[in-house]
Amino acid sequence: MIPTWGHFALALGFAIAVAQAMIGLFGPNLRNPAVLRAAPALAIGQFVMLAASFAALVWAGVVSDYTVKNVAQFSSSTTPLLYRITGTWGNHAGSMLLWCLILALCGGVVGVFGRSIPTSLRARVLGVLGLVSAGFLLFTLTVSDPFVRLWPPPLHGAGVNPILQDPGLAVHPPILYTGYVGFSIAFAFAVAALIEGRVDAAWGRWVRPWTIVSWCFLTAGICFGSLWSYYTLGWGGFWFWDPVENVALLPWLTGTALIHSAIVVEKREALKTWSVLLAIATFSLSLSGTFLVRSGLLNSVHAFAVSPNQGLFILVLLALTVGGSLLLFAIRAPVLAASGMFAPVSREGALILNNVFLCMIAAVVFTGTMYPPFVDLLFGLQLSVGAPFYDQAALPLVAPLILAMAVGPLLAWKRAAIMPALMKLWAVGLMSLLVLAVVLLRGHAIAALALAGGVWVVLGALVDLGERVRLFRVPLRQSFSRLFSVPRAAYGAMMGHLGFGVTVLGIAGMATQVHVITVLHPGQGVNLAGYRWTLERVQDAPGTPAYAARQAVIDVTRGGKHVMTMLPERRFFTAQHTTTEHAAIRTNMLWDMFATFAGEDKSGGAEFRFNVHPLAPEIWLGGLIMALGGGISLTDRRFRIGAPSRKRTPVPKPAGTETA
Repeated sequence: MIPTWGHFALALGFAIAVAQAMIGLFGPNLRNPAVLRAAPALAIGQFVMLAASFAALVWAGVVSDYTVKNVAQFSSSTTPLLYRITGTWGNHAGSMLLWCLILALCGGVVGVFGRSIPTSLRARVLGVLGLVSAGFLLFTLTVSDPFVRLWPPPLHGAGVNPILQDPGLAVHPPILYTGYVGFSIAFAFAVAALIEGRVDAAWGRWVRPWTIVSWCFLTAGICFGSLWSYYTLGWGGFWFWDPVENVALLPWLTGTALIHSAIVVEKREALKTWSVLLAIATFSLSLSGTFLVRSGLLNSVHAFAVSPNQGLFILVLLALTVGGSLLLFAIRAPVLAASGMFAPVSREGALILNNVFLCMIAAVVFTGTMYPPFVDLLFGLQLSVGAPFYDQAALPLVAPLILAMAVGPLLAWKRAAIMPALMKLWAVGLMSLLVLAVVLLRGHAIAALALAGGVWVVLGALVDLGERVRLFRVPLRQSFSRLFSVPRAAYGAMMGHLGFGVTVLGIAGMATQVHVITVLHPGQGVNLAGYRWTLERVQDAPGTPAYAARQAVIDVTRGGKHVMTMLPERRFFTAQHTTTEHAAIRTNMLWDMFATFAGEDKSGGAEFRFNVHPLAPEIWLGGLIMALGGGISLTDRRFRIGAPSRKRTPVPKPAGTETA
């Protein structure tokens, strides 16, 4: 009964989304305030219906209702409760319902917190969101229904994919989807602005906080996904340049560019056309990722197995959304003339340079991701694009971006000089060159450049803070008191840059990793990075009803002294007849000791992979610092104001008049 109600709520949500789209897009032409007020109410109502529908699907998974096909195929009674819940979005149909729920949440949030936005603009924004939501809900109801029923139901479910039976599944997909779908708000603002033919400083101020929210979630989602892959798959890496990893990176790059270009719109009412195009492009790339993951075009461990009807439906939906918005942009963009002026060497100029390099990197990633499937589609040739292409094509673009990140915040608005900013960074440059020289002597050229770049960005962010509090130019007590007057948005920007630098340091450290693959018998060991890794024994480990485990006991010593014991495992999932590796990782936040157990042979030996990863934790620490910086920016008072208000000039009273 509850799944039936869930399906009914899903259908009712679609009807509400259609009404929201119609009222939001055409209501402003009626100039009736009552009609315009209906759009936020409908957006909230749509979210309530989809929340009820999603809750019904979760309930079916929790109680193992095998009359629901989705539950029968992706859950089982032996699956732990957490993974019966997370399994709801660990498959195609359930993940699409989650996507629709988050899209409805975006509309509901605009309806509740967008009261300072002009009524007609808010209605149009909600109308665009309703139209996109209606398209995805129609897809979910027709070709991707999560509530399809089975009768008679099977006695046992197939269970959750063993790789997905990890706490990371509870965190990574919902956060990542929130980042993807959150850019729909910036997209809706862009389309609404094109309809109204007006983009100004207020538009930049409205768009930027919504974009930052989405960017924070997408940053955290990518970060958690990378970490999940690192410790779950046991391959010892953090980024594989997998096509589905790339389609998550693309909207992050353009979304980062959008945040910076919106600043210029707000400050100078320039880059208006470019910012609108970036908003359209960012959400379009998010939609493209949805299509590529579910169309079968990409060969990836992340991709869902789907039918041709599902891929075709999403392709049509993508073409209508992207094509329609770009057509509207082509028609209306000429009216969005820039009015602000600034010199090329200025803070605005640095932000434009930031945009150029970010979009060029996105173009490289897009080309490398899409070239193989298009060649296969047109010529039937099977090609693959791996890490060497991305490293050689993207690194030359990342280097100047890193150089500009420390200089840009030190430039003045509107007009500046480059030499004073560089002089403030002389100590930072000296430290970076020192790091470069030391690491080069160790024979790691690429790692040396990356480490020097990370130091440049991290210390540059600290110099920016020092300049704001006038460190060493006023008494220390005054500098300390100035810390509390620095805008929180400035703190957020500095943390964003600092976090990026920390991530660059982690990636550079991983480039110097050492590893060994070996077969050991009990009592045998191998030397790696100054440590002795010795296999003590292989034993059965405590399992769960879902799996049985074999565990290797590895004693790690240095100079004959015990350092740690590592316990990598192999887990056999009985329902799926699948074996997975569970890496043993020990960290001190400056380096990771990493061990995986690949299997046993008939002679009693066991195969292992041992890694030492310098600075690996900094990869994910930097990502979390970036996301936290964005969150701090959102607490700034300026982001709680819907639009700048102009004070009225008091009219002088005529002489001789008095107030009664």
